[in-house]
Amino acid sequence: MKAVTWQGRRDVRVEDVPDPRIEKPTDAVIRITSSGLCGSDLHLYEVLTPFMTPGDILGHEPMGIVEEVGSEVTNLKPGDRVVVPFQISCGHCFMCDSGLTTQCETTQVTGEGMGAALFGYTRLYGAVPGAQAEYLRVPQAQFGPMKVPEGPPDDRFVYLSDVLPTAWQAVEYAAIPPGGSVAVLGLGPIGDMSCRIAEARGAEQVFGIDLVPERLARANRRGVKTYDLRTFDDEKALIHAIRDETGGRGPDAVIDAVGTEAHGSAAARLAQQATALMPRALATPLAERFSIDRLGALYMAIDLVRRGGTISLSGVYGGMADPIPLLTLFDKQTQLRMGQANVRRWSDQIMPYLTDDDPLGVEDFATHRVPLSEAPHAYEMFQRKEDGAIKILMKP
Repeated sequence: MKAVTWQGRRDVRVEDVPDPRIEKPTDAVIRITSSGLCGSDLHLYEVLTPFMTPGDILGHEPMGIVEEVGSEVTNLKPGDRVVVPFQISCGHCFMCDSGLTTQCETTQVTGEGMGAALFGYTRLYGAVPGAQAEYLRVPQAQFGPMKVPEGPPDDRFVYLSDVLPTAWQAVEYAAIPPGGSVAVLGLGPIGDMSCRIAEARGAEQVFGIDLVPERLARANRRGVKTYDLRTFDDEKALIHAIRDETGGRGPDAVIDAVGTEAHGSAAARLAQQATALMPRALATPLAERFSIDRLGALYMAIDLVRRGGTISLSGVYGGMADPIPLLTLFDKQTQLRMGQANVRRWSDQIMPYLTDDDPLGVEDFATHRVPLSEAPHAYEMFQRKEDGAIKILMKP
């Protein structure tokens, strides 16, 4: 089959790889009909290269048709249309029963000290072959895949794999009070969808912050009050502008949907780039112990949120030696919540929003739809934020 493989920093290729097969009784094999390109895929493209191996298959946002199931998968049959969560979880361990499917004790990558295995996301998360491919082996298929109805286009449901539950959890963790306010840093797919969900769930004021014109315009069209970082002398001026809209206090909650590749952290960016260019034998131990993030977005969130407010981190961070202003967090009595989205915990709550009325605008959420063969160009375009690329779906 054809699949998108990682070959090095900023080097992905579409190659022929062996077809997946049933390996365990709890496996299924699905034929992919749509697969998303995620902002966190760009971290593999640029930053997290020490944890990648040439030939790794990328991608973790799939939906498709069940082709084959293992003997212990009784809830699916060939021909079922399914969306597959980006994490692999069993549904019956202590963590899954607690709603923390990203900490599944059956698939935890204990050798790396990490949580549940993920599709297509480094050896830290199990080096499981990913979903930007023609076919996908799905472990723990007795729990993970979600059946969806025939008829509506893939775009109606494919975001249940990652974007929707990640944004839903970001809003849930933000604990926005009824009629309250939230600022969303970064209006890529997760930030944009977080704004839509916050509005749908009753937030009175939703502020969106970015510096990409297409992202700002898109959010503004849906009623978000947007702020362009480029139009302010510095971040303090932006923070004061939003405080003026919130009684001088700042928003009740801030969602950081940016993560490790934030703008404005030149020294950290140089350190990330240097590590990415080192030989893997040297880069890996350095990354495991001394890696740092570009923390511009997080520092802004800490400054911006009102005292006693909540910061919700949905952007991916990977640093092991990050300097965090604990004095400010403690003094402001700030609550901080974070983590990979627990997809199946939220999927039933999200499903009622995926109606013909399409209140979250999922059917026109993608800005680009490309064949799998164009994946290298799609990665480059997305990474450079060219041609208005905000969300890209691949069609095998």
